Amino acid sequence: MSGGHQTLTLLLFGAVVVVTLAVTNVAARRRHRRGSPEEFYAGGRFFTPLENGFAIVGGHISAPAFLGMAGLVALYGYDGMLWTVGFLVAWVLVLLVVEQVRNCGRFTLADVVAARVRERPVRIALGCSSVTVSVLYLVAQLVGAGSLVALLLGSHGGAARTWTVLVMGALMLFSVVFGGMRAVTWIQIVKAVLLLGGGLVLSVLVLLRFGGDLTALLTSAAEHSGHGEDFLVPGLLHGNAGWASRLDFLSLGLALVLGTAGLPHILARFSTVPTAGAARRSVMWTIGLVGSFCLMSLILGTGAAALVDTDTLHGSGPAGSTAVPLLSAALGGGADSAGGAALVAVVAAVAFAATLAVVAGVTLAASASVAHDLSASLARRGRGRAAARRVPARRSEFPTAESQGAEARSGRRGEVAVARVAAVGVGALAVGVSLLARELNVVFLVGLAFSVAASANLPVLLYALFWRRFTTRGAVWSVYGGLLSAVTLVALSPVVSGSPQALFPGRNFVCFPLENPGLVSIPLGFLAGWLGTLLSRGSAEAVRYAETEVRSLTGARAV
Repeated sequence: MSGGHQTLTLLLFGAVVVVTLAVTNVAARRRHRRGSPEEFYAGGRFFTPLENGFAIVGGHISAPAFLGMAGLVALYGYDGMLWTVGFLVAWVLVLLVVEQVRNCGRFTLADVVAARVRERPVRIALGCSSVTVSVLYLVAQLVGAGSLVALLLGSHGGAARTWTVLVMGALMLFSVVFGGMRAVTWIQIVKAVLLLGGGLVLSVLVLLRFGGDLTALLTSAAEHSGHGEDFLVPGLLHGNAGWASRLDFLSLGLALVLGTAGLPHILARFSTVPTAGAARRSVMWTIGLVGSFCLMSLILGTGAAALVDTDTLHGSGPAGSTAVPLLSAALGGGADSAGGAALVAVVAAVAFAATLAVVAGVTLAASASVAHDLSASLARRGRGRAAARRVPARRSEFPTAESQGAEARSGRRGEVAVARVAAVGVGALAVGVSLLARELNVVFLVGLAFSVAASANLPVLLYALFWRRFTTRGAVWSVYGGLLSAVTLVALSPVVSGSPQALFPGRNFVCFPLENPGLVSIPLGFLAGWLGTLLSRGSAEAVRYAETEVRSLTGARAV
């Protein structure tokens, strides 16, 4: 990009920053019940299903998804289209559990599971798992955003990536700490509107180039892709590879489809609406919006294959992350034209906003896991031991209703304070790791985050909702079994050692042939929960299951 074009891009980045600061400021002033967990974690539960649906889309579709999915379609045709289908299918599982999660939960996944098993060990286990998923996801988004923005600005050095990560981290922490869920939600809504609106405009421009004829678009894409008719049939990306590559594709796809229902920042969005019915309608809106996004990704990917020079497109990298910017330049009249530069700048700004919305939601979910699950569980245990040691000597020392209410309010305010500190800590950790590991494989990090969510969080969620005999030991074993198996298998995979692209290229301790552990770690998570339940006595938990079942289906006593 030329200097003038870079200036336009930076101006649009500045506009995104100004909008983020303004939204956070307005949200901070309009908060209800300031200092309450309901306000900080759930935005007061005042959002409508349509608003929440847009916010879910804004918090789920990141810049790598926005540019990467269209890029895969542009490079690999039919095989790239499979990823867009999987991206949409993942929400079917979410739709099956959304009402039960909203009725049983309060703010986090641990609230759902703790409704029917012993609270403290499960909260600690799920808190550790959720923080792990969140940090992995944050690092992936920040590293990917830094590389992507540097590429769109035409910078090959590290300064652009460093400043992108720092600015995004600062905005992320500002919106979470001062605005809470209310600010994060409106940032996600604005980003979703920009994303879908920008994608719609580019899709319409592509279709106009071909007179609205989809057959002509596909035919031209196949002719100019360099693959001919093979572009429209399976096999370009996975069919010609060995068995390990095919199993890797299956493993990553399984993690992406099943892991969505276990992502902490997705589950947290269900607590922002007043009822379970509203949560279900939110997911219905999300499915429609994600479906529209996937359709636009198909149009943009085939449009890039048809309109962008083949050598330029394939030279952009194996993921095709620049396919949409290159297509935007072509639609605007060329990279050196004012129209092309303007469209590329808009795409860059949308990608920046997309990542900002995602990392803000993930940071808030991580802070909720630390404060509401980990810190609160340890604090309650400490207060319980102190109360057991202290015996009131006089009647005046016994707690009154007023003193208990004041203590409860103080505890809630203290939890929110811990959540804000946790947000700063998690955000600072993610930014620091992102700056030190700018060359990490983003696809690997995203896949690992989804694998941990599918291996540790999803089994315990499904068991808690639908298995009467499920016990505390089964829950703890399921979480730690899925978490440890996923991390261990990745440590022994070609991603870490044994190849020039590995984290430690000079070492070779590969024992697991796949780069993504989901195909093995997800069944191990379910198996550990089943085995732990069989090896424990669960009569008390079975009794609580009846209460949980009534609550999950009717909403009785739902918060």
